[in-house]
Amino acid sequence: MLKVASYNIRKAIGTDRRRAPLRILDVLNEIDADVVALQEADRRFGTRLAALPITMIEHHSPYVVVDVAARTGSIGWHGNALLVRRGTRVDHVGRVTLPTLEPRGAVMADLDIDGSQLRVLGMHLDLSGLNRRRQGHAITAALAERDARPTIIMGDTNEWRPHAGCLVDFARVFRIAPTGPSYHSRRPVGRLDRIMVDHDTRILACGVHHSQLAMRASDHLPVWADVELSDNTR
Repeated sequence: MLKVASYNIRKAIGTDRRRAPLRILDVLNEIDADVVALQEADRRFGTRLAALPITMIEHHSPYVVVDVAARTGSIGWHGNALLVRRGTRVDHVGRVTLPTLEPRGAVMADLDIDGSQLRVLGMHLDLSGLNRRRQGHAITAALAERDARPTIIMGDTNEWRPHAGCLVDFARVFRIAPTGPSYHSRRPVGRLDRIMVDHDTRILACGVHHSQLAMRASDHLPVWADVELSDNTR
């Protein structure tokens, strides 16, 4: 069994308007996932430095950053980052350019976790419904080009409707975990943040991490899922 989580950290700026990266790491430590996909993990302007400094991650969490960054000082690509527990083997990393007017992208990594093979993709989709569908198609097409292995995709879909738009397209290939509403963190009503697994991967449990600290750390709450990979991955 593995635990995965997805978290839009809003560049570590909380609902109190304070930038507090250590608070984000405290939330991640509460969740205690094996793999984490982050959105808005880098600052948007200037040199786009990491909102979570790498040294802080190393000193205050059990995680290391998967090397998907294209810029020095960043931990992600178009704000998307992946964290894994120390000791996890990373066999391959990749980036997927997503079609849109505003630069967007997704990041993926092939992992070996205690002998289990897993592919993880992190994403942050567009505000436009048409663009979200195009981006979903780009993601599924990029995954189809890779060798077959258990796959989990997660991130901020920006899709408010539960059974429409890009979620319908994703559901043809993946099962969507019923994690619950994660936005806005003070009064969550929108199921914007999603975890999706291939049909051979079991979802044992899932939910939204709704601690007092998480309610202040970002305008999104983290979502998580306990999953079991198929036996042929070991």
